Order: sequence, then C-alpha cells, then structure tokens
Amino acid sequence: MARLRVVSHWRDSGRVPHFFIIDARSAFPLLLFLVHIKVWTFVLAVVITLFFGILSRYGLSTVVFFRSVRTLLAGKIKQSKPWWRRKELY
Repeated sequence: MARLRVVSHWRDSGRVPHFFIIDARSAFPLLLFLVHIKVWTFVLAVVITLFFGILSRYGLSTVVFFRSVRTLLAGKIKQSKPWWRRKELY
C-alpha cells in the first residue's frame, strides 16, 4: 500500500485560503450578491473583494490594517491617565 505524501505543514493553518485569486474572506459579500441580486450588492461585493485583494497584496491582515488605522488616527502622544483622572492637564 502506498503512503500518502503530505505537502502541507502545521504553519499553513494560519494562512488565509484563496479561491484562485479571490480571497476567501470576500465570500460572504459574494454570497450576499448571489442571494440578493441588485446593483448595490454587486458594487459592495466588488469593493470588499478589491479591499481584501489590496490588503493581501501588501501582506496585511484585517486586524493589522485596522490597528494601523487606529494608530494613525490616535496620534503620536499617548496619555497614561484618562482625562477625568488628571488633576491639571496644562
């Protein structure tokens, strides 16, 4: 009996699956479009698919992307105490 040769590794379990070039995370909007065929659901599915495609092109996950956006919006100075516990700010 021939043994099956496994070419995958345990570290491949963390990768995002792809269907040819389309990211698997964009499957839900595509399914939404197939269930509710309208122009706005088509546009939504295409935009989300392009968004995930651009993120995968640059090697980012959605969590990393939104953390970098949050860091960009928050600014460079991080306060250690909330505003209501500071005695005098300036």
